[in-house]
Amino acid sequence: MVIKVFLASSSGSTAIKKKQQDVLGFLEALKVDYAPLDIACNEDNRMWMRENVPVEKKPTNGIPLPPQIFNEESYCGDYETFFDAKEDNAVFAFLGLPPPPGSKKREVPMEEFNGDEHTEEVEAEVGGETGEEAAEEATEEDAAAEEKVAKEEEEVVEDTEEATEDTAPVKQEEAQEEVEDEEAKQEEEDE
Repeated sequence: MVIKVFLASSSGSTAIKKKQQDVLGFLEALKVDYAPLDIACNEDNRMWMRENVPVEKKPTNGIPLPPQIFNEESYCGDYETFFDAKEDNAVFAFLGLPPPPGSKKREVPMEEFNGDEHTEEVEAEVGGETGEEAAEEATEEDAAAEEKVAKEEEEVVEDTEEATEDTAPVKQEEAQEEVEDEEAKQEEEDE
């Protein structure tokens, strides 16, 4: 299995560069074999990445930003989901890889997982759901909220140079129209 990390070698965004370096550095530290695929210099890589990021994981503008991580053809996630997996010591599971030999799988007691030792009380509060179901539901809500924040942050982050190049002529036209409108108003006032 080959882990594919889609990167932008010539990104103008320092945030994107830092995220890419963080992912690559961590994969190297774990001795995970990966293939860095540049989307800035290779149109095929860019198109493949854009087509294979699931629709629900794409930002509102529809253009996923690097780094994007795949295991062969299977989508693993973006930087935010990678970071969450790293924080949870679950990078191998995130990547769809077996843990290295000799590693311990961390078992989390139910009390620690949901933060409540009184499972019966939790069941009563959530209408008969077990503590695991309630914790899973809360985790899904947290994940949805984090995803929303991540999407909003991605909208703020500068896109790759390609996006800047695509919008530059439009912005120039808009600026030119504003100048012409101002000149027309000025002529009308002068008359």
